[in-house]
Amino acid sequence: MRPPGNGAARLLSGAGLAAALLLPTALPAQAAPPSRVPAADGKKGQELPGMPSALDPEAEEVVCTPASRETAKKQDWSRQRLDLDRLHQHSTGAGVTVALIGTGVAPGAAGLKGRVTADGDAADDCVGSGTFLAGLIAGTGGDSPRLAGVAPEAKILALRGTDRRGAASADLVVDALRAATEARAEVIAVAVALPRQDAALSSAVAEARRAGAVVVAAATPDPPPSRGGSDEIPPRTYWPAGEPGVLSVADMLPGGVRPDGSLPTDGVDLAAPGAGVVSGGPRGKGHYLGGGVPVATAYAAGAVAAVRAAHPDDSPEDVVRRLTATAYPADIPQLDAYAAVTSVLGEPAAAARDKHGAEPVTVRDTAATDRATGRATLFVLLGSAAVLAVLWAGFALSRARARGWRPAGAAGTTSD
Repeated sequence: MRPPGNGAARLLSGAGLAAALLLPTALPAQAAPPSRVPAADGKKGQELPGMPSALDPEAEEVVCTPASRETAKKQDWSRQRLDLDRLHQHSTGAGVTVALIGTGVAPGAAGLKGRVTADGDAADDCVGSGTFLAGLIAGTGGDSPRLAGVAPEAKILALRGTDRRGAASADLVVDALRAATEARAEVIAVAVALPRQDAALSSAVAEARRAGAVVVAAATPDPPPSRGGSDEIPPRTYWPAGEPGVLSVADMLPGGVRPDGSLPTDGVDLAAPGAGVVSGGPRGKGHYLGGGVPVATAYAAGAVAAVRAAHPDDSPEDVVRRLTATAYPADIPQLDAYAAVTSVLGEPAAAARDKHGAEPVTVRDTAATDRATGRATLFVLLGSAAVLAVLWAGFALSRARARGWRPAGAAGTTSD
């Protein structure tokens, strides 16, 4: 026969365990970086083919990325992180042209039809990466409107900065920059990064900026160069991201940190989502998962287009200041597209045009959230204490009943 107190003791132990499990849910948690690329819906189970940023340079034959037969079922984490549903209520990038320098863009791709200008080789996107990025910048999402890009009414000027396999070329990037400047593109997104600076590249970037374009560039190459026999690559600057006035962008995981093995570099202005991101490709209506610095660069370029459409009188320097001043504070400030469009900046001043001297900015007030978190924590603690008190009272009553309501010290005595 079990002692009368064992059931209550187990209840008490279970209540303590429940309180321990409930308490962390009321406290703010630091998301840990995922060990793998997250699925499209942020949960294990949904699988999509990967979108490469380049094809095998040593393959004897060029085999283009095939059409995807899979479609995403839900909006991915990156669009939620950038608050695109609310952003589109304020700006869709209408009237802005984004020149995308990468592997090319298929003009007839789903979600992009009628808004892509691509001549010659730029219309042949064998890799698929350029079309994937164009969808993040200006895609409508096609049959999946919740997978729209940052600026779904912007136009895309497709320009090649790589060969057909996706290998970057300095000469092609320079020619593309000049073509974008001549076309008067308001935003120029350079999805490739070059290991060396040269006079022609510097001149082309300077000309684009003088013409009024905001130049956004990948902070590091993707895929990264081979490490050879060394496990570490020293920090270095890549180009044109290192040119003065260029908005340099790196990728980040859902937890806000850069992926393991990222190339070290200096002078990064913004981090943007760059893992487990969903977009379309040049063939078919299916979806892919993509990541890396080019993906982050596309998101930043889309945000620039949204800002330029919402604030047409802002200078290119003011636009860059908007994105950097409204970013989430971190080791590398994290892009907040919604805040960049909707925040009210301080009065313009000469010093404010220096990217290192930003004016005060009105950003989201998190005090209410912090108070709500504190109240939730207090509620869980008080509730847990109340549950424990009730269970303890029940336990004490059961023991008292077993003793015939005699005091504990009198449990073993008998009457004369």
